[in-house]
Amino acid sequence: MKVVLASRNNHKIVEMQGLLSKLCGEDITVLSLDDIGFTGDIEENGTTFAENALIKCRAPKCDLPVIADDSGLMVDVLDGEPGVYSARYAVDHAGDELGDHANNEKLLAKLEGYRPEEKTSRFVSAVACVFPDGRHIVCEGKCEGMILTEYRGTGGFGYDPLFYVPQIGKTFAEMTQEEKNSVSHRANAMKLFAAEFKKAINEN
Repeated sequence: MKVVLASRNNHKIVEMQGLLSKLCGEDITVLSLDDIGFTGDIEENGTTFAENALIKCRAPKCDLPVIADDSGLMVDVLDGEPGVYSARYAVDHAGDELGDHANNEKLLAKLEGYRPEEKTSRFVSAVACVFPDGRHIVCEGKCEGMILTEYRGTGGFGYDPLFYVPQIGKTFAEMTQEEKNSVSHRANAMKLFAAEFKKAINEN
């Protein structure tokens, strides 16, 4: 069967196709927004990861199931910041995003003065699907951790070098892909999503 992933990121397309085919036991072809001729920009103005994932799903109008995800970091002592603004936490005066390093530096500055045990945080991922008949599913996965005061590791992206997972004893940036897949928010969300997605397509 064919589904659309509301993304133009080829890495995400390949990853989603492998995950869905494996977890659902189905031969699934994942198409990108470019594949279906969707050229518009999607404004992610939701207040939660689930809302943003559904906004992405509903943007392209097509007769195939559309899947999207939204994820980010939530730090407890910062009242859940950066949250849905994780990718665009640090911006310039014009509102342009300054990138991963600037985001990390802003986070470190905001956490200055807090004790290590106060820097509890979690990565959250919401994966959604909207079907042509209007049905939708949303699944959320989390990974609990702590924010460090210095960068550790060279893998991953975003906040990975600062996000330490006590369960593994490493930051996301220090983990192998296998280790990360065993605990990550996205992997946890995808396991739940695949089960719900399989159930939904079998009911159809």
